[in-house]
Amino acid sequence: MLLHGNAVQAEDYVASGVLGRAAQRHRVVAFDRPGYGYSDRPRDRPWTAEAQAAVFVEAFARLGIKRPIVVGHSWGTLVAMALALNHPEAVGGLVLLSGYYFPTARADVPLFSPPAIPVLGDAIRYTVGPLVGRLIAPKMIRTMFAPAPVPPAFTEAVPIPMMLRPWQVKASAEDAAAMIPGAAGFQRRYGALSHLPIAILAGAEDMIVDVGRQSARLHQALPGSQLQVLPGLGHMIHHGAPDLVVGAIESVAAPGRPRPASESASDVPAAKAMPGQV
Repeated sequence: MLLHGNAVQAEDYVASGVLGRAAQRHRVVAFDRPGYGYSDRPRDRPWTAEAQAAVFVEAFARLGIKRPIVVGHSWGTLVAMALALNHPEAVGGLVLLSGYYFPTARADVPLFSPPAIPVLGDAIRYTVGPLVGRLIAPKMIRTMFAPAPVPPAFTEAVPIPMMLRPWQVKASAEDAAAMIPGAAGFQRRYGALSHLPIAILAGAEDMIVDVGRQSARLHQALPGSQLQVLPGLGHMIHHGAPDLVVGAIESVAAPGRPRPASESASDVPAAKAMPGQV
């Protein structure tokens, strides 16, 4: 099961090649999280990571999915954690990519959260929000991929106008606002995941999420987990190293199986925090 990050949609995994590669050996399902792509985000509840996880548990039951390996990227790692912590019987393992796991101050939260404010947010989303978004989105996307270039496949699969539809702007803003409290609520519970096979991957040059404060710290909290910090890659590591991501999925699906050399990367027990990151 593949869970995408903020601002994008399930097609991100298609563009990266992860979905196609993994589907050669496994049944793979990539979901649009509520409010993204062509999915809805009703106003009947706060769409926390826990609320989104509950929807996916219901989807598992309807689709006959039993104990899947859950792959989460960026904000999707919070939903993956909510699934594993709140519904342990529903998850067979975790592959966590460029994730955010511990509360830290983030400059992007006050910047991107206003469209989530009731009433005022509605006005922003249908007036100035998309116009401002068109100005800042290209730089934001370049930062996500840096130091690598933005691949044409991503631009085609996740076009900027899709990101800037008012209802998806609302979902992105709500998720930005919920990120820090979501991680704060989970951090004391990570020890409960020690029974699960878990692979943690991060790009050493990630400019969105601090590798040392997040992925390396989670690895220290979960001594049985695998950690791979990939040199030369940024936040969108599934685009830069899709074979390594699929290798991590295989490793989690069959814990204890030796990994082929072609699937390996430097296993760094503690990564250095990159200067200037939050």
